[in-house]
Amino acid sequence: MADSVRATPSIARFGLSGDRAAEYLRAAGWWSDAGPASDHESSMAGLSRSPDPDLAVLGIDRLRDSDEDGWSGLSRAVATDRGLRGRLLSVLGTSTALADFVISRPGEWRRLLTDRQHSVADYSRVLLEAVEADGDGVAGLTRADAVRALRAAYRGLLLEIAGDDLGHLVERDLPEPSYAQTTARLTALAEAGLHAALAVAAAGEARDTCRLAVIAMGKCGGTELNYVSDVDVLFVGDGDIDAATRMASTMMRVATQACFEVDAALRPEGKAGPLVRTLDGHAAYYRRWARTWEFQALLKARPVAGDAELGEEYLDVVQPLVWSAADRDKFVDDVRSMRRRVEDHVPAGLTDRDLKLGRGGLRDVEFAVQLLQLVHGRTDEALRLRSTVDTLAALGAGGYVGRADAAELGESYRFLRLLEHRLQLRKLRRTHLFPADADTDDLRWLARAVGIRPDRGRGEGQVLLEEYRRHGRRVRRLHEKLFYRPLLEAVARVPGETLRLSPKQAQVRLAALGYAAPDGALRHIEALTTGVSRRAAIQGTLLPALLEMLAETPDPDGGLLAYRRVSEALSGIDWYLRVLRDEAAVVERLAVLLGTSKLVPDLIMRAPEVLRQLGDPEKLAGRDPADVVTSMRQAVNRQAYLGNAVAAARSLRRHELLRLAAADLLGFLDLLSVCRGLSNVWVAVLQATLAVVDRAESAASGRKATISVIGMGRLGGAELGYGSDADVLFVCEPTDGSSDSEAVRYAGRVAQTVRKLLGAPSQDPPLHVDVDLRPEGRQGAIVRTLDSYRAYYGQWAEVWEAQALLRARPIAGDESLGARFIELVDPLRYPEGGLEADRVREIRRIKARVDTERLPRGADPALHTKLGRGGLADIEWTLQLLQLRHGSAVPALRTTSTIDGLGAAEAAGLLDDVDATALREAWLLATRTRNALTVVRGKVADQLPTSGRELAAVAGVLRSTTDPDTGEFLDSYRRTMRRARAVVERLFYED
Repeated sequence: MADSVRATPSIARFGLSGDRAAEYLRAAGWWSDAGPASDHESSMAGLSRSPDPDLAVLGIDRLRDSDEDGWSGLSRAVATDRGLRGRLLSVLGTSTALADFVISRPGEWRRLLTDRQHSVADYSRVLLEAVEADGDGVAGLTRADAVRALRAAYRGLLLEIAGDDLGHLVERDLPEPSYAQTTARLTALAEAGLHAALAVAAAGEARDTCRLAVIAMGKCGGTELNYVSDVDVLFVGDGDIDAATRMASTMMRVATQACFEVDAALRPEGKAGPLVRTLDGHAAYYRRWARTWEFQALLKARPVAGDAELGEEYLDVVQPLVWSAADRDKFVDDVRSMRRRVEDHVPAGLTDRDLKLGRGGLRDVEFAVQLLQLVHGRTDEALRLRSTVDTLAALGAGGYVGRADAAELGESYRFLRLLEHRLQLRKLRRTHLFPADADTDDLRWLARAVGIRPDRGRGEGQVLLEEYRRHGRRVRRLHEKLFYRPLLEAVARVPGETLRLSPKQAQVRLAALGYAAPDGALRHIEALTTGVSRRAAIQGTLLPALLEMLAETPDPDGGLLAYRRVSEALSGIDWYLRVLRDEAAVVERLAVLLGTSKLVPDLIMRAPEVLRQLGDPEKLAGRDPADVVTSMRQAVNRQAYLGNAVAAARSLRRHELLRLAAADLLGFLDLLSVCRGLSNVWVAVLQATLAVVDRAESAASGRKATISVIGMGRLGGAELGYGSDADVLFVCEPTDGSSDSEAVRYAGRVAQTVRKLLGAPSQDPPLHVDVDLRPEGRQGAIVRTLDSYRAYYGQWAEVWEAQALLRARPIAGDESLGARFIELVDPLRYPEGGLEADRVREIRRIKARVDTERLPRGADPALHTKLGRGGLADIEWTLQLLQLRHGSAVPALRTTSTIDGLGAAEAAGLLDDVDATALREAWLLATRTRNALTVVRGKVADQLPTSGRELAAVAGVLRSTTDPDTGEFLDSYRRTMRRARAVVERLFYED
């Protein structure tokens, strides 16, 4: 005992615990008082690397006891044969079931010698010889003897596979087989088992009266079996079906007793259906009764035993049905529902531990791969594979899945399968349950069994746990990304035959979809998909669905042309097609935008980064206006050169304009939010540009003035549309030591530079800074001092100028100066005691001139959004007259917002609720229509068309009608404007 105690610390260096291990090793001759026996130092080192060294030592002791005569030979072989050492010690430290097999059959360990391994090609021969099958494949042993012999031979070959699979853990220079190599060997062994079991079943049967084909399904069909899997099969018979059924039934019993569970539940009608059907019976069932999941299962169908010719005939019948299954109604929904049902059956406490069925488990990968395979494999034969990892690689190579996604999903799938293999090897029982967090011993054993070692102070079990969780999160994320991809539904909705049309048939199909120029559409398609590049492959995946989506828009032809232009312009951006393929609803929303708007495509080509936001309505519509201003000022300030600074401001404005237009067209923003957003963009541009120009001018000549920019018109009211100019006033004030004239000259240079830089021609929508509302109009100075404004407004101001100032608000430059300007003009725009009668008459006279002189020649006054009857000008002038007359007495009327002003007038009793509602509805409709016209046409427009695709597009943007006949929309528009005009004539023109 004393010797054992002294040995214990040294034993611990090899990962072994206590006296019992030392005792066993002494008895084996591997250990002495001085440490490892001289010829077994490598054996002890190998033991230390075994997944469970104590378990391996126990196996060594049991081997010695079970075969004392042969022990010396085994011990020498372990010491001298590195291959045997690695295989044997790793198996003994991993699998109690295989250890029991080796120990119970003396000499069986010799299978693990380096020169005694069987190749895959030998498996069937070895098992058939075990049951003494003759040349016709009929066993010569009795059934009971055959089962015993087959069990031993099968288990021996399984031992060889496990030894090769595990040996590298103990002896690092042994080759580590890949996942595919191991599963292929396990599958080949299962096929050999089926052959041998069928030979046993054939004995005593009148085999000449029938033919029987065994079709492998599931993991066996996919050549990716586990160590302990049910082997899923179904049977096809010909001739005497009763005889074939007896043979199939016997084969299943023999294989189950000797090798593995054989399950025929995937056959037509499941366990309630006949075990064997004829080829015609299978065909009739699948054509008429089969459910979606059955076609999913048939993806892996493969003849593996029995009549090979009949097996191939079966494949010829079912494969065309498999590759048209995605044409079924609600196909994608059915597959998704099946995955949810599978997941729902996992006990709540085991969801995160079930490697197979739980969240982030193997089924997540398999369902995602199979769904993609069934949808896209209709036209791409490269996807018609059985193995999950091979199919995943093909999906990545073909562009259906991102390369990185395919690689990551494949890596995680192989990792989870490796865990599954090791867990099943321990007792050769079917299990998929990852150890609980508290099972530290099991976690440590499993970690060592998969080759994980301690890392940075973390034990093997902790490292494994973190890896398991990381892979589970990754699998679930990619599963949800791929499995619930809306594009899948869109592609699946396209009939399979449509995906395989000839050019002439394609033109007919395009015309039926609503394309006015199908030959032109076909040229666009050919330009996008011609070639063998990955880009062309992804376009080939996208376009069938995209064509159907564009067909639902007002202008399919224009949308397809725009898509081609955008794709060609963005061909150098590596993420462009990946986003369309992978991100949630991006492609659907892009189709809506391109088939509706001529403004959006040009913006996308110059601000493509917004495409990434199409899949996230919150990002697209939820940006804080303050962030816009901050981002623009920071971007501008980073530029040393004035031209670059303004280019940066233009770039961000372009981005924001596209973001707002997309959110507007897709219905993610209401009208007032759109108008405020567009106004904020203009404010940000002016603030940033004024600041950088002022800085440059002061650096050149010294700062002579402080400057403030006053927003006027729709900019002042935060009611800008897509094509609105920025109406402003520039006001300045001399700095200390500067004269008024110096200040005006300085500020004038700044103002003119701002206007010139922003107004320079470009591909973007124009940025025109309009100063026509300044004192004396176009004849007046562009910039005045505050005192000059005070003098002018005090002596010369006309009533139209007071009216224009109702929308004045500071938007850029010196805030204090802007506040003092507003304080200056308040008495003018909200005159004490209201507006004199002669001034009221003057406003009415001016409005009458506007009505008769400014409406464009040929314009329909009922459909002109700005100057037409009941249009924007009518409503705004009516409110502004109320503000001039009552703003002094009603503080709530002192607002630059039309909608807020109407609400204040109603609250004050100046408008009744009916009139206020009529004016509000008309103003909102006219503003929305004007915005829609600009977005649809790609240029500023005020006149609503009376027919054509532009009218349909406008009606669609306003979501006023789903009827392709837009007459209803026009009638509704006219009614709304007539009601507003009646109110205007009564309130504006009558005392």
